[in-house]
Amino acid sequence: MNRTAHRKRLLLILTATGISLFGIRYENVLSHPHVFIVQRIEIVFDDKGLAGFRIEWTFDEMFSSMIAGDYDKNQNKYLEPDEIAVIKENAFSYVSNYNYFTFVRIDGKPFQVKYVKDFSAKIVDNKLTYEFLVPCHVAAISSFKHVIIATYDPSYYTAIFFAKKHPAALANADIFEVKSAIKEDKATSIYYDMVHPWALFLDFRKKQ
Repeated sequence: MNRTAHRKRLLLILTATGISLFGIRYENVLSHPHVFIVQRIEIVFDDKGLAGFRIEWTFDEMFSSMIAGDYDKNQNKYLEPDEIAVIKENAFSYVSNYNYFTFVRIDGKPFQVKYVKDFSAKIVDNKLTYEFLVPCHVAAISSFKHVIIATYDPSYYTAIFFAKKHPAALANADIFEVKSAIKEDKATSIYYDMVHPWALFLDFRKKQ
């Protein structure tokens, strides 16, 4: 059973039984994080400027175990190409409805993530990792371009955190002047305005 099915099943149970846990309505219960992701982002440049972001998500052991149980058909703790294809179709592609949990602003204007490329999945030390590329082409000019990459689940069912070690990296950035920082995106609020997602703030331009 994939994540969406589990989520729907829990919602149906709570709705049908009228369960109220500790006086909290079921809508709020479902909004608490149930899946946890540790994230790394590689900022990818080409000869013109920004080309996109390569995103790596490593899931908590419970969610990893659920996906492995459903899709690692031979239970060898190694995902074969056909198993990865099914995971992409059944357990990943639905996040396209939520911008792939990746919300980008370029010079203050929203950039919609319509598709991703190069999806892969693997299991290492009983933890599931997804990797995918978000194409986002922004030409470098003499003044700084400002890009913010915030990654979050708007429903707050999934909590996404940057890795403590090596949370971000640059690829092919030698010909550009680049500044970056990871911090809370104070301009964005989720979960009843109580949570500010963490984001990667990126400034780049042609070297002077």
